[in-house]
Amino acid sequence: MTVEHVREQLEAVAEQLGEMAMAVLRDAVEEGATSRPEEEKRLTRARRSVEKAISILEM
Repeated sequence: MTVEHVREQLEAVAEQLGEMAMAVLRDAVEEGATSRPEEEKRLTRARRSVEKAISILEM
């Protein structure tokens, strides 16, 4: 396993988290929500953390 391989896996995880967050937002809008759901906020924070890890590995 290489750093490049791990970075690629993290990129895939970040993408999945982003897709999940968007799905939660879509569902919330369809249900008439007027604020961001807590689940979407958690998913977005997790995606940002993964993206930070990616940037560290790119140094």
